[in-house]
Amino acid sequence: MDLNVDSHLAAVERSVSSLERDGQPARAVTLARTYATTVEDLWDAVTNADRIPRWFLPVSGDLELGGSYKFEGNAGGTITHCEPPSLLGLTWEFGGDVSWVEVRLAQDGVGRARLALTHTALLSDHWSEFGPGAVGVGWEMGLLGMELHLTRPGEPKIDAQTFHLTPEGKALHIGSSEAWGEAAIAAGTDAETARAAAGRTTAFYTGEPPA
Repeated sequence: MDLNVDSHLAAVERSVSSLERDGQPARAVTLARTYATTVEDLWDAVTNADRIPRWFLPVSGDLELGGSYKFEGNAGGTITHCEPPSLLGLTWEFGGDVSWVEVRLAQDGVGRARLALTHTALLSDHWSEFGPGAVGVGWEMGLLGMELHLTRPGEPKIDAQTFHLTPEGKALHIGSSEAWGEAAIAAGTDAETARAAAGRTTAFYTGEPPA
């Protein structure tokens, strides 16, 4: 697949913040990207069970406020907020852990809509090992999938099982991991610690040992 790696990496805004959730220390990873579509169309792509697999993963469940959902081979949870066409909130339950995802949509100029996703997780050993890239890289690939769904609807979706083996996929995973390391530094994490975590994130996604 022909992809401009630098362009896709530059299209994503990334930030990390520290907070408390349920009285415990937590970290919030936020990423945003603007698309050449309307807020209504973007909302439909985010919430329509027929469209979600075209850019992300097959999904099942009761996709309405208070309902449960399950992404094939990945997380499930409960839909906690649903305010069309601007706010979707849900729990993200995977491997016995619970975290929280919030998606906000807004108009960003004529014919453009902005998607901002925040994933909040309690501070853990997993965070210490991988930093914000633990969730940031995966979501960033999802936002790439959305871009391709909206601009190249006739093309096959990226194969998540093999994409990291392609030159473009490897470059995107490395670039995203490094960018999340820099976002962690901007949020106050020691540079050596943040870049080491980014290296482990790169190794996880590419299958190659960290440098």
